[in-house]
Amino acid sequence: MENPTRKFAALDSKVEMKEVLSSVYNSLMVKGYNPINQIVGYILSEDPTYITNYNNARSLICRLDRDELLQELVMTYLNKK
Repeated sequence: MENPTRKFAALDSKVEMKEVLSSVYNSLMVKGYNPINQIVGYILSEDPTYITNYNNARSLICRLDRDELLQELVMTYLNKK
């Protein structure tokens, strides 16, 4: 009666993180939202309702680890890569 635990791969690659963020940004633009405000709201609150369901954007951004995303954003902003 073994029931193995399923493992889901988190997005580790910086390229994948950028692709997800770009896709979410574009989906928010298409739906008429201010993408920067919506993404910042999501990052600060972890409330997925800041992100539209359009083009599966909400489920995409929920795959990202917020701490890793924030670290990457700060490092990129400060050019510390």
